[in-house]
Amino acid sequence: MFITPAYAQGPAGGGSDILITLFPFILVFVIIYFLMIRPQQKRVKEHQELINGIRRGDEIVTSGGIVGKVTRVNEGDEIQVEIAENVRVRVIKGTVTTVRSKTEPAPEAANSN
Repeated sequence: MFITPAYAQGPAGGGSDILITLFPFILVFVIIYFLMIRPQQKRVKEHQELINGIRRGDEIVTSGGIVGKVTRVNEGDEIQVEIAENVRVRVIKGTVTTVRSKTEPAPEAANSN
C-alpha cells in the first residue's frame, strides 16, 4: 500500500539524459542551417561577385526595375547608368539585381595608352 519514493526516481548519474534532451534542438538547428542559412549565404556571395564584375557597357536591371546601360563605374559604391538617350542616373551598386548582357573586357593594349 505504501510506495517508497525510491521507485519513482530515475537512475543516479544521468549524464546521457542531457544529450537525449538536447538532441532534437541540435537536429533542428542543423536542418535549418542546411535548408535556410547556407543557401542564403551562397546567394549573397553570387550577388557580390555579380556586383564586382560590373563593367562599362553592361546592360543591367536594378531592383526598382530600371533597365539601362552602364556608362561609368565609380570608385565607391555607385555606377552611372544611361536609361534613355542622354539621360544618365547614378545608381547604388547594391541595387543591381541582374546583368542582362555582359561586355567583353577591354584589350590590354588599349589600357596601356
